[in-house]
Amino acid sequence: MNFLPVYKKELRSYFTSPIAYMVMLFFLLMTGIFFMIIFNDFNQASMYAGSPYGGGQNLNITNHVVRPLLGNMTVIMLFVIPLVTMKLFAEERKSGTMELLLTYPLSDMAILLGKFFAALTLLLIMLGLTLVYTLFMAIHSSPESGTLISGYLGLVLTASAFTALGLFISSLTENQLIAAVATFSILLIFWVIQWLTPSEILSYVSINKHTENFIKGIIDTRDVVYYLSFTVLWMFMTLRVLESKKWRG
Repeated sequence: MNFLPVYKKELRSYFTSPIAYMVMLFFLLMTGIFFMIIFNDFNQASMYAGSPYGGGQNLNITNHVVRPLLGNMTVIMLFVIPLVTMKLFAEERKSGTMELLLTYPLSDMAILLGKFFAALTLLLIMLGLTLVYTLFMAIHSSPESGTLISGYLGLVLTASAFTALGLFISSLTENQLIAAVATFSILLIFWVIQWLTPSEILSYVSINKHTENFIKGIIDTRDVVYYLSFTVLWMFMTLRVLESKKWRG
């Protein structure tokens, strides 16, 4: 299953248009602002005993900088990833190249994986650039490596899950704006669903519920299984859409 031709084509299309640069700039700008605010509060708290953190002797950079930053990065991804995935199939449908793409000597799975990994690669580059915050914190203090590792693992799994859903929505429409808005709306529902009713089932379905452990430095197999299942489900649904288009074609 050779998905590399599609992967290279999609990755090239990101970086030959303003999309990749605008998305990365927005993400880094927002995370940078949050990092400066959080780190400045931490720095101020370390100098004043009467701080909201309870005094300099109780300060912990992992609790008061790393975890809030990771949480904010996850929220920002809710806005960013729909912009990354909106074009993947919608653009093909609008330009009329969708049918041509499906006639290539490539399986539907190869096409799907090529587009998925191209989008995920862009997101991983984006996340990788935020490691400069980690380096900055390491120079000035000693954040817990376990929390950083679990936190970034959670971000990668979240990016994978969000990308899979975005791919599915993009395969249903030729309008990129509709694809972006619909993806964001559905992700937001999955984010807040645990607050709608005190149900264990809805709590498990909620994305927000599963990000908490990663941010706390806990790698729970149930959370990993959730994200992988979420990704596989929407990839499977997208594959069914591609197959139905081929049969109708």
